[in-house]
Parts: sequence; structure tokens; C-alpha cells
Amino acid sequence: MADASPPGKSAVASSARARHPSDWAALASPTVILTCAALLAADRVDSGSVSAYSGLLRADALTAWMLLVVGAVAFIACASAPAHLAAERAAGSATAWTVWRYHMLVQTFLGAMCLAVVTGNLGVLWVAIEATTVVTAFLVGHRRTRTSVEAAWKYVVLCSAGIALAFLGTVLLYYAARQAGISEAWALDWPTLVARADRLDPAVTRLGISLVILGYGAKAGLVPLHAWLPDAHSQAPAPVSALMSGVLLAVAFAAILRYRVIADAALGPDFTRVLLAGIALLTLTLAAGLLLAQRDYKRMLAYSSMEHMSLIALAAAIGSPLALSAALLHIAGHGLAKATAFCASGRILQLRGTSKIGRVRGLLAQSPWLGALFGLAVVALLGFPPFSLFASELGIARAGFAAGAGLSWVTAAALLLVLIAFAALATRTARMLLGPGEPSGESPSALWPLVLGLMACAALGIATGPLGDLLTQAAAVLERP
Repeated sequence: MADASPPGKSAVASSARARHPSDWAALASPTVILTCAALLAADRVDSGSVSAYSGLLRADALTAWMLLVVGAVAFIACASAPAHLAAERAAGSATAWTVWRYHMLVQTFLGAMCLAVVTGNLGVLWVAIEATTVVTAFLVGHRRTRTSVEAAWKYVVLCSAGIALAFLGTVLLYYAARQAGISEAWALDWPTLVARADRLDPAVTRLGISLVILGYGAKAGLVPLHAWLPDAHSQAPAPVSALMSGVLLAVAFAAILRYRVIADAALGPDFTRVLLAGIALLTLTLAAGLLLAQRDYKRMLAYSSMEHMSLIALAAAIGSPLALSAALLHIAGHGLAKATAFCASGRILQLRGTSKIGRVRGLLAQSPWLGALFGLAVVALLGFPPFSLFASELGIARAGFAAGAGLSWVTAAALLLVLIAFAALATRTARMLLGPGEPSGESPSALWPLVLGLMACAALGIATGPLGDLLTQAAAVLERP
């Protein structure tokens, strides 16, 4: 993969002076999302769910939790974007038009993800997730280089194949609902399908759920349609990579979690348990192996995303209240840590002009703040305390070993693969951080969003505080009927 053209130290150092006030306007939408999510969380914890427009829009505790994650990660990414875009402008690789287009696409992207988590209709859910594919394809190819355009086309082809499978699965579930006597207006309404799942034809439902899990699993970075992820994440602008890894994967998996409730009510827990556990192990095995051979730090972070999504899939397979709470906590912690890591990697790329691990040495000596924040983000992803990924991974392990012999060996195998990924990620990050280097003189003022992301991830790991009740209620939404 070709390296990006280096903007030079002067371009990076002048980024603070080159920022446009319009860049900061993009922070309005994450702020609105966070505010609405907080108000919704305060109202929904003890009040069940609320719906509007004949169930097309629906909010419960899980909706509030996912909106908080989307808003928090979006705030980090959008706050990091001005410095990133300023460096591109200073290097001559961005114009006023491309910057405007970037902001419009990002806002549309956030809107599509919010729609995906606030709808109660599975058809609207499919449309929203399909919309994220269309929008992010242009963001992946933002730089218009050969590698970025190639990554964008690969992303479109593979994710379109996945979305087509999810569409077919949705149609089959609609057919099963109509055959069960559910009216046309409510045949794709999630609460209705959960309540009447015992009426659904088992054979049709089994096929439909399998297609949906494979289809949305493609968007979540799970095998077998995962190959788009490392290319897209490595070629997209760093703030976009943060959004794609931090929340797009999680939003797609939240759709799988919704379908899992229907499947367990209609078919029993064994079907989704075997399917999700198998996919989790296969994805984790592939991610660990590719991390061992990785030589590109942005692709390294992308494969780390596959590792963490497989852990969430394992928690969903276990399905106990502890496992589901750990899965949702893992979604939040991974989003915050991965957004910080990707935004830091974008600054490293602009500073060094290369994404090759072997060509980055002495990062702590050259840029202490940037090196320290990138290192701490990787430490969070490795699951060290006090970051929340430590608590969530511990919860998944405890739930797996408590689930019985059938899942104990799966959990043990997953932990072994996590250790392999741990060693690969830690070794490569240490090579980048350590060694001699000439100080760059870069101002740390542009790095405050990364500090905020790490502080939020650590605070969530120390105590969930007022979010504890919301987390419990969100997990209860996903428990087997």
C-alpha cells in the first residue's frame, strides 16, 4: 500500500493557524446527539419505551445507550477534524470544496447512524444501514488517490453484498410474520415480532436470521465478508476511520442484537448461540493471525476492531445478563479508545508521512504528547485498567465460564487468541513509541479531543455512575424472552 504524501512538519505545525471557523460548526450535531441521548436516558431508565409515527421511531434504554456512544465518539472525531483538515489544506491536498463535502457527508453519516438506532421498524433499520454504506463510500475515497478509490470500491462491493443478504433475510422475516397472521403494517415492527415470535415459521425464520446475521455482520467486520474493513479504515481520513470503527461497527452489531432477541424467542437460544460463537471464533482467529503479520499501523488498528467485535459477538452468544451488560460496556469503551487511537494515527501520518510501522521510531521523543496519547489509547485497547475495556473483557470471561461446558471451551479459546493479539499489538506499538528522535515542536493544543476520549474511557472503567442503571436496563432489553 502506498504511503500518503507527507505534508511536512511545517504543514502540521501550522494547522492550528489554518483552521476555519466553519470546521467547528460540525461539533453542533454531536452536541445535539449527546444532549438528546442524555435526556432520553434520564427518561427511559424507569419508563420502558416510547414510540412515534406508528412505531417507525422507537426509543428504549438500548437506544439511549447507543445514542450516547454515537454522540461521544462523534464528538471526539469531529473535534479532531479541524486540525486534520487544516493540515491537509496547508499541504495543498484539500480545497474549500472538498472540506465542505467532507463536513456534509459526515453529518449525513451521523444522521443515518442515529436513525438506525432510534427506529423500531426493521425495514427502516435496513434503509439506514444501507445509507451509511453509500455515504461512507465517498468518505473512504475522500483523498481521490488510487489506493483510496480502490478501498472505496472494495467497501461498496462487499458491504453491498452483505446488505443484500440482510435485505433478503428481512424479506423472509416479513414473509414469516405475514404467514403468522401479523398485519402488513406491523410485520416488521420489532416489539411486535418479539411478542409474537412463537408464531413464526421456524424454517423460514432460521434462514432469515442467518442471512441477517451474515449481512449485518459484514458491516460489523465479522467473517466472511470482512475484507473491506482494513482497506477502508486505513484509507479514510483519520476522523472518519474513528467514526467507522468506533460506532458504525457497533451500530451494525446493535441490529444483530435486536434480531437475536426475535430468533431466541422463535427458535430457542441454541441457534444464535452456535452461530454467533462460531463467527466470533473465526473472526478472532483471523484478526489475531493478521495482527501478527501487520506492518501498517492504521491497518493494525482496523484488525484490532475485528478482534473487539468478535468479543462482542461472543458475549451475545453467551446471552446472560452479565454478558450482555459487558457487551454494551465493551461497545462504549472500544468506541472511545478506538476513536482516540485512529485520530492520533492520523496526526502521526501527517507528522511522519508514512503509515508503515517500521518507518516510525522514537515517537515519544519527537512528539511526547502525541506519542503518549497514542500509547495510552493502545493500552486501553489492550484491556488494561483503569480503562473500561478491562471491566468489559473481565465480564465477558466470567459470563463465558459460568455459562457451562458448552461455552467454557469457546471462552478459553477466545482468551488464548486475545493474548496473541495482545502480544502483536503491544510489540508493534512499542516499536513506534520507543527510540531516539528529534523534537518536532508540535503544539499539543490540537490534541485535547484525544485527552477527553481517554478520560471518558477511564472514567467509564472506574465507575459507570449514573450510567449504571441505563446499562442494566439496556441489557435487559436484549435478554431472551
